[in-house]
Amino acid sequence: MDIPLTLSPFFQEYDFAKLNLQADSHTIIERILQFGTRAELRWLFDAYSEKQIREWVREFGNEKLPQPHRTFWQIVLDVKK
Repeated sequence: MDIPLTLSPFFQEYDFAKLNLQADSHTIIERILQFGTRAELRWLFDAYSEKQIREWVREFGNEKLPQPHRTFWQIVLDVKK
């Protein structure tokens, strides 16, 4: 599965062509949860399981996601604070 080109502005400090879905999953999940459109969020949930995204929010959300994104995703994914 290729990363949509519409996401390239979220990764300006990276070589977009070299991003890897598995190796760079933490960064990809973080950026799309913060900045993604509905279509990009749909892609995210197709590329990664809801469980994997939920685990990312549980483990890294407090540190990586600003408010109100953090609270929104904690509610949507039923992640306990």
